[in-house]
Amino acid sequence: MAGVSPGERYKYHIRGKRRSGTFDKADPFARTSEEPPETSSIVWENSHEWGDSGWMNDRAERNSLSSPIAIYEIHPGSWRRPGNGTSGFHTYRELAPLLVEYVQEMGFTHVEFLPLMEHPFYGSWGYQSTGYFAPTSRYGTPDDLMYLIDMLHQAGIGVILDWVPSHFPEDAFSLGRFDGTPLYEHADPRKGYHPDWTSLIFDYESPEVRSFLLSSAHFWLDLFHADGLRVDAVASMLYLDYSRAEGEWVPNRDGGNENLEAVDFLRTLNETIYAEHPDVQIFAEESTAWAGVSHPVSSGGLGFGFKWDMGWMNDTLAYLSTEPAKRGTIHDKLTFRGLYAGSENFILPLSHDEVVYGKGSLLNKMPGREKERFADLRLLLGYQYALDGKKLLFMGDEFAQEGEWNHDLPLHWELLDKVPHAGVSEWVTALNRIYREEPALHRLDCEPGGFEWITADDSKRCVLAFLRSGGEGAAPVAVVCNFSDQRQERYAVGVPHDGEWVELLTSDAARFGGGSDDESLVYKAVSEPTGHFDWTIQVTLPPRSIHFYR
Repeated sequence: MAGVSPGERYKYHIRGKRRSGTFDKADPFARTSEEPPETSSIVWENSHEWGDSGWMNDRAERNSLSSPIAIYEIHPGSWRRPGNGTSGFHTYRELAPLLVEYVQEMGFTHVEFLPLMEHPFYGSWGYQSTGYFAPTSRYGTPDDLMYLIDMLHQAGIGVILDWVPSHFPEDAFSLGRFDGTPLYEHADPRKGYHPDWTSLIFDYESPEVRSFLLSSAHFWLDLFHADGLRVDAVASMLYLDYSRAEGEWVPNRDGGNENLEAVDFLRTLNETIYAEHPDVQIFAEESTAWAGVSHPVSSGGLGFGFKWDMGWMNDTLAYLSTEPAKRGTIHDKLTFRGLYAGSENFILPLSHDEVVYGKGSLLNKMPGREKERFADLRLLLGYQYALDGKKLLFMGDEFAQEGEWNHDLPLHWELLDKVPHAGVSEWVTALNRIYREEPALHRLDCEPGGFEWITADDSKRCVLAFLRSGGEGAAPVAVVCNFSDQRQERYAVGVPHDGEWVELLTSDAARFGGGSDDESLVYKAVSEPTGHFDWTIQVTLPPRSIHFYR
């Protein structure tokens, strides 16, 4: 537009339809905007020159189903803060060296950012997005975000962005009733209003709205080199009766509760993204038993690359928050996953949602005295890394943050000066290392044959044992978990091969905060059948511990 220069602020002045008045609206396609609470759009031209060609050329392998994917989920406004941490934020550029160094040190393969799209209410953590093409200006400019992603890529770290096509806020300056009528949202409040979040729902029947959302998704992959999108609240999109009582929803044309238009949109989203970007991954936060979330559209699935395993998360946390003496009565909460683990490509998430709204931190979910709670937390994290499925851990969990996450404050980094917390940090670092180094722990995460039970039915002693396999050329890894508060001496573990089995890692090692001085113990397999295996090793299992043997 003549006379308009980069950096200028603007809005659209709209004369509404149907005599609805006049009002000012931010540009839905703006590349950046004023820092909230101001709401004007800003003219912007990108100037960042990318230096991540090495990463981009290799990322198909880094993002593949057979590669190790360990995701560090962060909220950039509260991960670290400058000074005493009570006010202000690090910019994207300031975060870059801090985050690169830390993620490399801890050994995570990917970073996932809570939504960086512009959002007026900081306390929404980005999940009430208004700028579907604009990174939040709280932390800097679009070029600054590109710099952060570029630096992560050059350090060999993938970047996943949370993206929210399920709902948007009602703020007067934004998308709601954009021309005085429901334009982006569905006109029928039974399909266009979300009671859980007091927000509006996109009209997935509208070709223009579908185009807007598809363009947004591709925008972050094209211009910002994102390696994947995590699609928020997919279940709320799939079901017309989601969080609605009888009479508050409209059945589909077949009389069912499936939102057929949203299903079609999600399939189109995934088909178009994988067609243009076969080297990225799209992740679904989907909390129901909808079949085929990560199956190809051609076979009737939704076409996502991965689905969050919310069932595993809920069952495992419920089990570990129970006193050890009672865990044997709910043993099925651990074994139930075996019935469906191969049905999807799963992410095992311990996300931000589990440490907010009165749920307590992961550490404080664990019962018992301090030493026992730390042992259970190490066991939980080890169990997550041992199972088939990719991993996701929210910031702070990797060093046993004591309190709930508070978006207004930085993490309690001072806890790393305390031995138990430093031990958990070292434990997560060790888990990331063996997860990357041992093909058996990642190569067949999403394939049959990658997981096999050794002992699934020892509810009396609260012990689980299973075998992870990586296919040809990969040594199998046996994993044994003692969820009880009793020491198990000479516990028989069936193994598929004779010879020596070396303990790769144990959560009870002294360096992690446990009570065992000996590490890398060697066990000679004897020719005695245990379960369906012909060979047996006999191991000692301290209370609340997990052990990896190769």
